[in-house]
Amino acid sequence: MRRVVVAAAVGVMAQTAYAADMPDYGPLRGALVETARVVNWEGFYVGGQAGYGTSDMDFSDSTGSLAHQQLVLTTIENEYNVSGWPVLGKKSAHGSGFGGFIGYNWQWDDVVLGLEANYMHGNFGGSDSGGMGRSFTTSDGYTNGVYYSADATMKVKDIGSVRARAAYAFGSFLPYAFGGVSLGQADIVRTASVSGTQVNPSAAPGFQNINFSGSLSQVQNNHFIYGYAGGVGMDMMITRGLFVRAEWEYLKFAAPINTAVSTVRGGIGYKF
Repeated sequence: MRRVVVAAAVGVMAQTAYAADMPDYGPLRGALVETARVVNWEGFYVGGQAGYGTSDMDFSDSTGSLAHQQLVLTTIENEYNVSGWPVLGKKSAHGSGFGGFIGYNWQWDDVVLGLEANYMHGNFGGSDSGGMGRSFTTSDGYTNGVYYSADATMKVKDIGSVRARAAYAFGSFLPYAFGGVSLGQADIVRTASVSGTQVNPSAAPGFQNINFSGSLSQVQNNHFIYGYAGGVGMDMMITRGLFVRAEWEYLKFAAPINTAVSTVRGGIGYKF
């Protein structure tokens, strides 16, 4: 009996000594793993932005209609298509602007979808001028010397887009792509001038030469232009609600002068 008591006492003392040597971790409540920060992107947001970019303009077909109006039903237009002569071409120019944006996001886990209206006021545009002369004989026997000159200017003052966004959140970062409708306002001036001399070999001497000239201009101030928009960007949340943005946007506008405006932008916004 004495041996059993002594053995039990020795066992208790050994366990007490082992427990005293163990560090005190406190109660364990799962693995000690830090969870990733979850950013809430859902809701309304507004912001301001500034940008710099390039406007690419194709003036090739911008004055042909004005030249055609002056030559309609003439032999030189019907047979030699003077209004289609390539007197103007493509031009590129740089510009800058500033503006703002407003939108709303819906979020499902890391997937974020949204709608946004974006606006920028700036100075994007360009101009071109040129001329071409030719001599030819038409089917009526006239020898014609014709000179066609033109100039065109387009200044895009206001550009914007209504866009749908698709994004995927990586913590504080929100890379996104977007597409939508481009809208703008521009001042457009176009002028086409046609002049020349027709020689009628059948006419009496002194009456063989027929000189002609004409010019037609069209001025469109605050002209509404539209097309499509696309681009990519990145929002980064820097504190609760406050975020910064970097973006590239491509805007395409249709007639009367085919124009593309490509800008890089930086901005700051607040999500409510």
